Amino acid sequence: MTDTTVSRATFDDVMVPNYNPPAIIPVRGQGSRLWDQQDREYIDFAGGIAVNVLGHRHPALLQALTDQADKVWHLSNVYTNEPVLQLARKLTDSTFAEQVFFCNSGAEANEAAFKLARKYAHDRVGPHKHEIIAFNQAFHGRTLFTVSVGGQAKYREGFEPVPAGIGHVPYNDIEALRAAMSERTCAVVMEPIQGEGGVIPADPDFARALRELCDEHDALLIFDEVQTGVGRTGSLFAYMDMGVTPDILTSAKGLGGGFPIGAMLTRRDIAASFNVGSHGTTYGGNPLGCAVARAVLDTVDDPALLAGVRHKQQLFVEQLEAINNRHHCFSDIRSAGLLIGAELIESLHGQAPRVLAAARELGLMLLVAGPNVLRMTPSLIIPDQDIVQGMARLEQAIAAALKVEQAS
Repeated sequence: MTDTTVSRATFDDVMVPNYNPPAIIPVRGQGSRLWDQQDREYIDFAGGIAVNVLGHRHPALLQALTDQADKVWHLSNVYTNEPVLQLARKLTDSTFAEQVFFCNSGAEANEAAFKLARKYAHDRVGPHKHEIIAFNQAFHGRTLFTVSVGGQAKYREGFEPVPAGIGHVPYNDIEALRAAMSERTCAVVMEPIQGEGGVIPADPDFARALRELCDEHDALLIFDEVQTGVGRTGSLFAYMDMGVTPDILTSAKGLGGGFPIGAMLTRRDIAASFNVGSHGTTYGGNPLGCAVARAVLDTVDDPALLAGVRHKQQLFVEQLEAINNRHHCFSDIRSAGLLIGAELIESLHGQAPRVLAAARELGLMLLVAGPNVLRMTPSLIIPDQDIVQGMARLEQAIAAALKVEQAS
């Protein structure tokens, strides 16, 4: 039942103002649809920012959660539990990894990866081998360490001094990376596709050269697959299509299908540096989260579902190209599975948030990746008819934005 005693005004009263949500408050969902307090319906192209990989109220996830809720919710890491062991086995059987560390979010997974990379280098070489290299426009989380490794200065401003020993180079620029690496480099971290940075894929030659440089400098290669993993690109993880295997991989977002969970995957020899007591988390690997994540993987890791992701990608791109043919609004359309970015033409730069707001008024939820790129990360099983109907609403929103731009 909708609680009419709370509204958007309540947010301003009781919530820390680090977010600025719109006036609507969604209260229920089903599949790729949501309804707000006033029972208005929305098509969901946002997917909780690449989280709701199976949409809302998927029966397998509901069943896994309710079954586990009737057994045990929390034990802490003083004890292990059956769901965490089953999930770890599923991940190691499905990937390059041999061992897994579980936490609660993508930022925590990356925090663990960066700490492990430094600890591994310290154990094997010494304290001077501690530098982490990342890429401009990258996003790796909001803890002080991960926001420092991320390549967007706006997220670090006001929190200085930030951790030292971190360098940044342009994405897809192998010569810049070659010049930056040295015997001090312990790791390079890369998103296979930059999400927050504008849905920019890694060039395959760049990814292969990156792997070679890491081997040459005895540095670990970390793939941040928080946004690209768990079927998002049409493979279980994006690295599987790249011909490049990382030493450490981080996952979250889609891993729990809406239930908070994160994971860091790595080889056994690297994991050994996280000896007893070196790192930890109270909630990480809790039975509820792990039971749901196991159901997510059991459902997503299916050839038919993953093939469907690629089909739906093609439908999204065709629809966006048709809109562009009619309105000439996009300078580029980029996609990898159901991680899709449509960059607005120069005259519409800065207008992505306005398109977002107009789309919402028309019953469509989507995202931005900066002020110039519309981003779509829907459910991997969104019905084709929802895609077509949502795109019709997006076209209306773009037409409205163009009308405003032409009038100004």
